[in-house]
Amino acid sequence: MEFTGVYHKTSEQMSYALNENELVVNLKTGYDVRRVFIHHGDPFEAGILGGNEKWTGTREEIVFKKRLRHQIWWTTTLQPPYKRCKYYFELHTETEIWYYCEDGFLTKDQIDMEGRMIQCFTVPWMNPADVNCTPGWVNDTIWYQIFPDRFCRGEIEGERKEDFVPWRKGKVTNEERFGGNLEGIRQKLPYLADLGITGIYLNPIMEAESNHKYDTTDYTKIDPHFGDKETFAKLVKEAHSLGIRIMVDAVFNHCGPKFAPWQDVLEKGQKSPYADWFMVQTWPLLKKRADTRDGRFYSFAFADQMPKINTNNEEVIDYFCGVCEGWITDYDIDGIRFDVGNEVSHRFLKKIREHLKRCKEDIYLLGEIWHDASQWLMGDEYDSVMNYPLMSGIHDFFLDKGMKKEEFEYMINRCYTMYMQQNNNVMFNLLDSHDTERLMNRFHDLDMFYQQLAVLFTMPGSPCIYYGTEIAMEGGHDPDCRRCMPWDELETPKNQEKIRSVKSLIRMRKEEDACRSLYFHFPGEYENERCVEYIKLDENQNELEVLLNCSENEMKVRPEGEILFSRKYKDGILEKNGTLIRRKKKR
Repeated sequence: MEFTGVYHKTSEQMSYALNENELVVNLKTGYDVRRVFIHHGDPFEAGILGGNEKWTGTREEIVFKKRLRHQIWWTTTLQPPYKRCKYYFELHTETEIWYYCEDGFLTKDQIDMEGRMIQCFTVPWMNPADVNCTPGWVNDTIWYQIFPDRFCRGEIEGERKEDFVPWRKGKVTNEERFGGNLEGIRQKLPYLADLGITGIYLNPIMEAESNHKYDTTDYTKIDPHFGDKETFAKLVKEAHSLGIRIMVDAVFNHCGPKFAPWQDVLEKGQKSPYADWFMVQTWPLLKKRADTRDGRFYSFAFADQMPKINTNNEEVIDYFCGVCEGWITDYDIDGIRFDVGNEVSHRFLKKIREHLKRCKEDIYLLGEIWHDASQWLMGDEYDSVMNYPLMSGIHDFFLDKGMKKEEFEYMINRCYTMYMQQNNNVMFNLLDSHDTERLMNRFHDLDMFYQQLAVLFTMPGSPCIYYGTEIAMEGGHDPDCRRCMPWDELETPKNQEKIRSVKSLIRMRKEEDACRSLYFHFPGEYENERCVEYIKLDENQNELEVLLNCSENEMKVRPEGEILFSRKYKDGILEKNGTLIRRKKKR
């Protein structure tokens, strides 16, 4: 047997309580393992630990599995009657049987040896307080990300139009301010509701000097360019009346140059009461203007105008707990997205989660993390992270024509075996954002654009589209991805057709339980090497089939089931870059 391919531990996403009654157990093996059995039971079933009695357990086959590039992921769900569980695995290759325990591999003779002290994997207690709980409403949410300065300009009393650049199509810069604001967003709520949106993710709206607002000046004040406290409260209230949740951006890793505590530190140096709020290394050089590669203080990237905040400091933790509590009590927000969410301290996140869940039990805490975020998703920090691994995996498959459909399967399975089911269920799935080039810009192909959206709207988690995606808006890397929303062009026939397509995907996501389900598999029934095909299953085993012809040739498709969304499909022929999503009849 390929021993090096076998791996399990009783922690993180490999062994965890799904809820108070169910225990999920996962195992990785090499492809030489053909069948897996689990022997499980209560640790005290045969007597107390250390006693003379021989523990055996119940033997069950693990039948569910996912294929990874070099391994197989086996998964089962147990229901320990007394919330404790002890287990080991029985692994079958074509010619061998091995028993996998916490201390390694045993033969049949060794596992049966009288008096042997078998070191089983053990889950000592499924404590309800330790179960990873995520907000149930998020899986049903279709998010729409808005960069406020570029979405819509509403009239604000007293503002001067000469303060803004005229609204326009095309490229933009980071120095320009176009005047989009909260009133403009409020006025477009009926449009978003008609589109089918049920959640808005707002880039920062707190007072800051830049147009992007990631250089916060005052965390307690709405930026005057966007409106005031009353305007935002009205926006949230009206959004809620339309069934739309609101998530705000929290920039707690760093601040802007005008943040009052930082100004105090610049003035008083080490004598400032806020000296430990930041990560200053060389005090004499503090006021030097240059990037921070010299290490005089830590900052976001090397931006000296964005000093890094010391989120290990208790005063800092208390301060931001109060800031977030104020956002909840003053505005009734539904979610908080933590910018640079992998650099704030774990200590900070554990404390702020505990505090905020007391303020609003179902608030959604989202981390901006671009890589494997397992250590932040143990149930005591974030509920979810932005699913950039999924975004990049989808992009790379469409970019690299040499990749076969199996590699798409491996990528998807990798993304959904990284975390617990609770997190996968509320994963923030996206294909572009204010930090990336826009989806349409990557291939400049509308058919491929909709193929990728088809994946977004049928994968587990919570899909998010960036403003303008409904009309396949273009834009390169930051800042070009932050173009102005072209409201005066939305009524053109071409844009109306695009909007209808996105509405169709959103409606399908809402109406089909299988779209939102965690359960999927890749049947591999078609010979086409670049035909992505997968089945989504709901709780009642209803099947939704997704077919994407990513090859250079048309392909024949069995004419069956009810079509829910299609593009470049007719009479059993799925053309190059064609998409077909249909509800299959129960077999």
